[in-house]
Amino acid sequence: MGVKSDLDSTFDYEIVDEFLEHYSMMVDSMDVMIIDLSKPSMYELSISELFRVFHNIKSASAYLKITPMTKLAAFVEDALENIKTNYSSVNEETINWLLEISDMFNTWKNDLRVDNELSHIKFSLLKLPDLENN
Repeated sequence: MGVKSDLDSTFDYEIVDEFLEHYSMMVDSMDVMIIDLSKPSMYELSISELFRVFHNIKSASAYLKITPMTKLAAFVEDALENIKTNYSSVNEETINWLLEISDMFNTWKNDLRVDNELSHIKFSLLKLPDLENN
């Protein structure tokens, strides 16, 4: 029995189904927003949208008690808030880190789809990149 079965046994089907649909859309949109951070004309919109995506994932996964997802989304949300507040652009290291974060959320999307347990968070994701532009 995987995480989806656990959710289905604990929560109303419609709530789980709506979460899975919205989660999938958010995960599928991450990479484009992350790549757009490197475009000065798209930076502000992309950083705000990414923050919103991770905030929404954090809130929804907390409600559904999907703890690893909640914790990683909160960690990334905090990092994005720091970036948004203190930096006017991001470096390649930060973009690569965010793409790896996106990969982790995509892995979880697949875990949910095939009803596996959630894959373990890669420890390398828990180390913030050097945010300074060199």
